[in-house]
Amino acid sequence: MAQQPRGASLPLPALVDRLTWGKTPSELGRAHQLGALAYIEAQLKPAPESKLPPEVQRRIDALSISTESAEDALIEVRRYQVSIPQMSSEKEKTDIRQSIKKITYARTADTRARAIWRALYSPNQLQEQLVWFWMNHFNVYAARGSIGAILDDYEERTIRPRVLGKFRDLLKATITSPAMMLYLDNHRNRAGHLNENYARELMELHTLGVQGGYSQEDVQALARVLTGLGVSYNLEPPKVKPVLRPQLVKKGAFLFHPAYHDYGDKVLLGQRIKGRGMTEVDEAVEMLARHPSTARHISRKLAQYFVADEPSRPMIDAMAKTFQETDGDIAATLRTMFLSDAFAKSLEIGKFKDPTHYVYSSLRLAYASLSPVVRVDVVSRWLARMGQPLYGRLTPDGYPLGQSDWSSSGQMTVRFDLARQIVTNPQSFYAAREDKSKPRLPSLPQLSDTYEQKGLESNLSASTWNVIRQAKSVQDANMYLLSSPEFMRR
Repeated sequence: MAQQPRGASLPLPALVDRLTWGKTPSELGRAHQLGALAYIEAQLKPAPESKLPPEVQRRIDALSISTESAEDALIEVRRYQVSIPQMSSEKEKTDIRQSIKKITYARTADTRARAIWRALYSPNQLQEQLVWFWMNHFNVYAARGSIGAILDDYEERTIRPRVLGKFRDLLKATITSPAMMLYLDNHRNRAGHLNENYARELMELHTLGVQGGYSQEDVQALARVLTGLGVSYNLEPPKVKPVLRPQLVKKGAFLFHPAYHDYGDKVLLGQRIKGRGMTEVDEAVEMLARHPSTARHISRKLAQYFVADEPSRPMIDAMAKTFQETDGDIAATLRTMFLSDAFAKSLEIGKFKDPTHYVYSSLRLAYASLSPVVRVDVVSRWLARMGQPLYGRLTPDGYPLGQSDWSSSGQMTVRFDLARQIVTNPQSFYAAREDKSKPRLPSLPQLSDTYEQKGLESNLSASTWNVIRQAKSVQDANMYLLSSPEFMRR
């Protein structure tokens, strides 16, 4: 008898919950139609032609981030910033600062809206999870300075196209991102005036890890490599000496200014890098991306997100081996993880949902039969109330991924409040209280019916089923399901 391919017997409902932002009847149907292995491959190789619901796409197209480029917005913000010292009165200065906030806050809110709509309704669910994961790994804080003006570009053009590609390409894209330059102060990093902030976080958080085997001398060497990388606030490149012109690089709002670069030779991780400008950055990226410590650090962090708070060493070793053998292929590394025994076991145990997973999975299940959610600003506020606002992590380490960080009694109380709001007042996610033209929404079906229709009875314990079946109303039954211990896990 032929041996069944590894991973073919994975429980589909649990697999769907792990690879997506939460199961829906249609997503479960798709998984059953494809089978576990084909479903995994479909998520690892998302179809580029996959589309959002037309109503969702229309709303995204109407956002300010869809009608004005990040580069133009940054130039406008900078024009306001440089005018402040010229203002004679405090009122004028306050008005200018308010104008800056209006731009950055609006664009940040629109970036949140786009992310939420995509998470809830995109058919490429693993890709959407990975956008969140890598945005968290390469974290920037939206409310700092003018980052909010270009946040959309960071997510859309730096992170999104590379979430399933080569880690080296993703790393290089973040290094040449204006948002990252501003957030970790590399725009202040110049020859003779080193700023080591970014170099340190690049090694400690983004690549090698805390125990990655680098020294303070390596941090300083990398900071020297990164001198001159910063931000352009003009459409035209700056004027430099003729001898330096071939070295200048301007791509959108990113700028490599050769006049600010340290052209001396460096020794990074025991290897000599000759002073040649941006070419040094490429060498450093290759060195960091291919380092064994990076393979382990990235593999462990992916495993913590998708498998367990304390992932097994054999699985991390296997993932790191794939990472190195494929030159940092993220999809290949994930495939090794998804087909591992540890991953299969984790599907039986479940993994505690952080706030974002809980909010999105609740809405995806509860409103699967309704039209797309309109009030994504309400969704955003619930995420903030739970302590995990989109783009709101102040420190560069990103949000923690462990159960202990999100399972306090206060956290659970907010989740119960959200469950009640979702099932008793869906109107709040579709129209403002003062909106007189509120859409008429059908009553939510009993959500436990989806479990019974899809053969998922065993996904809920006997005690949970007992509570649901004794509910006095459909609303109560739905609230009990969304508040159940089983629904808190994915």
